[in-house]
Parts: sequence; C-alpha cells; structure tokens
Amino acid sequence: MNIGVLGTGMVGNAIASKLVALDHAVMMGSRTPGNSKAAEWATRAGARGRIGTFAEAAAFGEVVFNCTHGASSLAALTAAGAENLNGKVLIDVANVLPPDDPGPQSLGQQIQNAFPQTRVVKTLNTVNCEVMVNPQLGSASHTIFVCGNDAGAKRTARGLLESFGWSDIMDLGDIATARATESYLPLWLALWRTLGTAAFNIKVVRQG
Repeated sequence: MNIGVLGTGMVGNAIASKLVALDHAVMMGSRTPGNSKAAEWATRAGARGRIGTFAEAAAFGEVVFNCTHGASSLAALTAAGAENLNGKVLIDVANVLPPDDPGPQSLGQQIQNAFPQTRVVKTLNTVNCEVMVNPQLGSASHTIFVCGNDAGAKRTARGLLESFGWSDIMDLGDIATARATESYLPLWLALWRTLGTAAFNIKVVRQG
C-alpha cells in the first residue's frame, strides 16, 4: 500500500519506519521540500521510503497518517490540501501539547469538520511512539482505542494496527469520542513522571 506520513518528528519517524518494515511504500511529508530530517529518514528507509511536501505525501498515500504536532495539525493538513485527502482514510495520532486548553472540540473532531470528505480515524494517541509500533514492549496484551465516523475507515485502521502487533483494539464509537482519548493525556503525563518511562499502557479489563 502507498501511505503518506505527515510529520518528521519522533512519531512520524516511528510510524513511517514501521510501515516500511511491513513492506508499504511510504512518503514522509514536511512543510518544505528536502527537509533534512525527512532526508535522513529516507536514507535509512531505503527503496520504499521517499520524501515530499505535505501535499505530495497526501496525494501519494492511499492512507495518510497525521503525525504532526497537534497545535499545528490543522495548518499542516490545510497545506496538504483537501483535494489530496478527499475520500481517503486519515489516521490522526496527534495530541495538543500542553493539554491545558482543549477547546470546545477535540482535535480529531476539528479535523473531521475541517475536512468533511476525509475519513478520519483517531487512534494511537494514548501511547508513546515506541509503543505505537511495538505493543510487545508490554508484558501482556494492552488496549488501544479507535474513534471515527466511517466503519470502513476504522476497518482499514484496525488492519494496520493489527499488522503493528495490536490485538486488544477497542472501538469507542464516532469521532466525538476522540475527546475522551485526547483528554487522557494529563493522566499519561502523570504516569510517565511516576513510572520514569514512557514504555507503558493501560488495559481495559472486561468483567465476565
């Protein structure tokens, strides 16, 4: 599959590298052509990795990952172009940092409202980038969440999550439930400080 990854930071690097390891063709997108971080990643990625602008990566991908900083995500997606995202699955993994002013809607909802023809799925934003792509870092099965309005888009996201190694995948419902997963960030930060590591996650234990 051709997949666009928007963002050149730790999250974009982890997601893009995992996708290449799974034999997808990946274009990492950035604000400007020839971004140095993207170029370094492409050198490591080999033949399946390439780089471009946000717009080029969005046009390239059958599926697009938003791995940009949450506060900049709407601007990045605007640069990517609605015409390049229409009809596509957009997997949004971003959080707004610091999470002190969440506003009336979650980032996931804002993206879906701004790009109504794009099939937005919120997922992977409750763990750090290493756990995103390697859930086996935990000693037992643990839970990841998906939120979105489009059932087919969530099936596509679920398939990619399973290829990453996720088995306990909980569908929370429509994109409005992204408010819940984004609001988890303050607790995640407190746990990180307490545990002294970002390699952790939570498990939803079902009764019966």
